[in-house]
Amino acid sequence: MRSLFKDEVRRVGKELGIPTDILNRHPFPGPGLGVRILGDITPAKVALLQEADAIFIKNLKKFGLYDEVWQAGTVLLPIQSVGVMGDERTYEQPVVLRAVNSSDGMTAEWSRLPHEFLAAVSSEIVNNVKGINRVVYDISTKPPATIEWE
Repeated sequence: MRSLFKDEVRRVGKELGIPTDILNRHPFPGPGLGVRILGDITPAKVALLQEADAIFIKNLKKFGLYDEVWQAGTVLLPIQSVGVMGDERTYEQPVVLRAVNSSDGMTAEWSRLPHEFLAAVSSEIVNNVKGINRVVYDISTKPPATIEWE
């Protein structure tokens, strides 16, 4: 299995009867969230990323976009971003949303998600995930950019 590409693993999984909700999970097959935390991995960073990623994936499903995207995920950047919450400046972390379309993972095109969707996700993340104050959307193709940020 290790030498197979993602599309091949999905085909084998389908032949083995693995449920569609697992086969079509973002990402499947793929790494855990650890590769989406740039820099040192800590329990606090994992919690931040889990919360932000859950909001992104939940909204892809809510807006009917989940099955339109080949792979989606959130990346936590190892920098601080200045923001304003209420009357105070904040120095918290930004996250990157990444969604791509591909047939085999060897090349990928960024998903043209609706602006209304991206605005809703950004607002929900910054208003509900304490420690994140900025959301950006990655519009890079593969190549040159990989799907993951590791």
